[in-house]
Amino acid sequence: MPPAAILDIDGTLVDTNYHHAIAWYRAFRQNGIVLPLWRIHWHMGVGGDQLVAALAGEDVEREKGDDIRAAEKVLYRLFMGEVEPMEGARDLIAELKGRGHAVVLASSAKADEVDYYLDLLDARELADGWTTSGDVNATKPEPDLVLAAMEKAGEDSAVMLGDTTWDIKAAERAGVKTIALVTGGFSAAELRDAGAVAVFESIPELMEKLDETPLRGD
Repeated sequence: MPPAAILDIDGTLVDTNYHHAIAWYRAFRQNGIVLPLWRIHWHMGVGGDQLVAALAGEDVEREKGDDIRAAEKVLYRLFMGEVEPMEGARDLIAELKGRGHAVVLASSAKADEVDYYLDLLDARELADGWTTSGDVNATKPEPDLVLAAMEKAGEDSAVMLGDTTWDIKAAERAGVKTIALVTGGFSAAELRDAGAVAVFESIPELMEKLDETPLRGD
């Protein structure tokens, strides 16, 4: 059997990373903390349970972490109507299914957000499963999300498709190789240095070269 294909959602299948970065910026600012956007963007892919401390320290996490996360959730919803699928996202799911891969869409977002993306991608009847925040105890770079996706796929081997260095780190901790896209705003060099086995500019480019990747299915 070919390995399961674990497809990250945010920044990989749907174009959300910069929306989230601005929402986090505004959430911190509402709570009296002004951070440079480039630093926030660099942490896209880290779950909200870890992001506040990573960006602002443990004291801020203890004192304001829940308030910042709650504000980000509200602020991000203002952007959701502007979110679009990445070019070729649904075609990729269909292609991988046609090649015999079990396909699981991976996210640690709340169930209602994941539901929105599933509808946006028209992927409910196509994917073999998906994850939400309810499936993980700790978010990336911890391996929980990747392991949960593998369990839903029912496979012992898998390949991850992601767009951030955090995707790659989480997959590595789960013993899984990662193919990366630059669609999340990380450079090809950053993604390769983090351990990606292949990097592509877009989903259409990946689809043209699938047979050159661990998702070739042999």
